[in-house]
Amino acid sequence: MRFALTLAAAAWLIAAPAALAQSPAGEFFTALGQLCGQSFKGQVAAGNETDAAFREAELVMTVASCSDTEIRVPFHVGADRSRTWVITRIGEDRLRLKHDHRHKDGTEDEISQYGGDSLESGTAGRQSFPADAESIALFTRTDRTVSNTNVWSLELSPETFTYELARPGRLFRVAFDLTRPLSPP
Repeated sequence: MRFALTLAAAAWLIAAPAALAQSPAGEFFTALGQLCGQSFKGQVAAGNETDAAFREAELVMTVASCSDTEIRVPFHVGADRSRTWVITRIGEDRLRLKHDHRHKDGTEDEISQYGGDSLESGTAGRQSFPADAESIALFTRTDRTVSNTNVWSLELSPETFTYELARPGRLFRVAFDLTRPLSPP
């Protein structure tokens, strides 16, 4: 028995530094991945009059597919199932957020694959993604330059997942209740 306890303690000491060394971005990614296969209802927590369609529709996110490097989260606004958030690990200490927008037939929308990379490791509870060069070029090409200063953030706590879009003069947030999982759509 003493040998087994000694062996278990030695294994913990060897594994502990690796676990403790995980970056806040890695912790965030791991925690989000633990929700894989689950769906959650949300509501607009901050917005303006342009967000009426979001306020009136049922908002559902599903942590649909998870790998060691990518998590895909479809975001449904009522019957509109065109949006998916794609969170990708970049090394050990940063993440990427992209917005994948599709038409009903599965073809990619003109306004798709925009987002950005975290510039720092963030925290285990919040990651922020300023618009990257490809997104700025897309927004400029499609006459949406107001979006060139977008910063998207994702927040995660045991009770809530929050998606946020912020730029000067604009704040949009949707908060999802993680304490009450839904049946996946």
